[in-house]
Amino acid sequence: MALFVHLANEKETNSIRRVGIKPRRQSQLVAYGFRRIVFAMPVVDNFYVSHQWLRELKRKGQRTIVGVYFRIPDNQQVMVGHYNQSHQIMLASEAVGVVFNNERPEGFEVIIPRRIAPAEVLKINSLPQVMGWRYYPDAKGKRPCGCPYCIKGDIKSKRIREA
Repeated sequence: MALFVHLANEKETNSIRRVGIKPRRQSQLVAYGFRRIVFAMPVVDNFYVSHQWLRELKRKGQRTIVGVYFRIPDNQQVMVGHYNQSHQIMLASEAVGVVFNNERPEGFEVIIPRRIAPAEVLKINSLPQVMGWRYYPDAKGKRPCGCPYCIKGDIKSKRIREA
């Protein structure tokens, strides 16, 4: 059984324990026609890679994010790929291998096209809130784009636009 982590708002902890991880409705069709999906990352040896999306999710205004660890069957079909490229459908065990064996795993994501049942959730842990990347994986040391589209309503966006 493949082990994955889903990053969720701390306020959703009780709901996740009760009913599991509810898939989010996407405004656009994800590849292969899936409308309701759960984003996750495989748990690999590198803690940073498994939890890399934390800071990017915090940009959207969530205060505290927790890691929801769950197992799904190895033969479950999932989609895996880099966040701004097309994803491929493969088995969950193969998706873990893709992320684990990639020399640059930053920016990868796994999309699960179904609800995660409460019985599949193993644990919910608090995480360090300062890990991961913002804007894009290689953004460290580079100024963010100041156009209105890229910083649409972000915190301190006026400062970024003026710079």
